[in-house]
Amino acid sequence: MGSDREQAVFEAGIKLGALYHQWVGTPISRVSASSVETAIEHAVILQPFVEEITVRLDRSRMTGNRFGYSELSGLMFDVEIVTRVGFAYCRARLSPSDGYPLMQIAEYNEIPEISRH
Repeated sequence: MGSDREQAVFEAGIKLGALYHQWVGTPISRVSASSVETAIEHAVILQPFVEEITVRLDRSRMTGNRFGYSELSGLMFDVEIVTRVGFAYCRARLSPSDGYPLMQIAEYNEIPEISRH
């Protein structure tokens, strides 16, 4: 088993990957986007090790089909998640980068011993 810091990074990656694959393809419109953002946040925050999550969906990419909705795509996501295992945390993002929904670690560290008390 790895360190708490390694586990926090792993958990962030797993959570973002699951979020992406679970929600891509969901019918969405500009009207329903805020409720979908909230639903994703409420679902992901329930999972172990998740401390914070913010989901924003790019409404400019919601062009709609002839029936009035779009399908949620990876390029619509702007997500930031914080995971914590023990005294270690990881901040990770899912956001568009050069036309690709890129997942990346923004920061990971351990809470200094001095701050634990």
